[in-house]
Amino acid sequence: MLSVRGRAPIRPVVEPVAAALLRVGISPNTVTLVGTAVSVLLAVILIPTNHLFAAAVSIAIFTAFDLLDGTMARLRGQGTKYGATLDASCDRITDAALFGAIAYWVVYHHDADPVLLILTLITMGSSQVISYVKARAEASALKVNGGLVERAERLIIGLIGIGLQGLGVDYVLYVAMWLLAIGSVFTVVQRLYMVAKQPGALDPIAPPEGAADSSSINPDSAPKSTGSADSYN
Repeated sequence: MLSVRGRAPIRPVVEPVAAALLRVGISPNTVTLVGTAVSVLLAVILIPTNHLFAAAVSIAIFTAFDLLDGTMARLRGQGTKYGATLDASCDRITDAALFGAIAYWVVYHHDADPVLLILTLITMGSSQVISYVKARAEASALKVNGGLVERAERLIIGLIGIGLQGLGVDYVLYVAMWLLAIGSVFTVVQRLYMVAKQPGALDPIAPPEGAADSSSINPDSAPKSTGSADSYN
C-alpha cells in the first residue's frame, strides 16, 4: 500500500541524495548491495544479542537505501532488468534476515514463546510468497500492483515492534506480529485474487521449451515404470 502511495511525499528528500550519489560515480546497484549487506549484518548481529532498539533504528536507516537505488535509476534514465532483479532479490534477503533474527530472539530471549514464534514464521514465509505472486504474475504478462501489507508496511510495523520491545514496552511485538501475520496472509490471497480477475489470467500457457506435446504421445508407447510408487513421492 505504502509502496504505491507513500513515495511522492518523500521524493523531495530522496531525490537530492540520489542525485549527489550519482554525481560522485556511485551506481544504483552498488547502493542496493551495500544497503542489503549492512541491513543483514545489523539484523543478524543486533537482534539475536538483544539490542532491539539499536537494531530497529539502524536497520531503518539502511533499508532507506531501497528508496535511493530506484530513484537513482530513474534519475539516470536507464534502469536495467538486471538492476530490478537484483533489487527484488536483495529485498527478499533482507526480509528473511530480519524476521529470521526475530524468530531467533523469540527462541533464546523470550522463553521460546510458541505463539510469537509461529506468528513470526508465518510473517517470514508469507512475505516471500507475496513477492513471488507479483513476480510470477509479471512473468506471465499480468500486473499486480498494491496490496494491504507490502514490504514498506512489513518493515515499519516490524521495526516499530522490536524497537518498542527493546525499550521495555510489553506486548508491542505481539501486536506487531499478529498484525503482520494476518495482514500478510490476507495479502497473499488478495494478490492471487487480483491475478485471477485480470484479462488473460485463464489463458493456457506454452509448455516449457523442449517439452513434448502431450497430445502427440501414444500412451501405449510410453515407457513403463519399473520402480515402486514410493520412489516418486
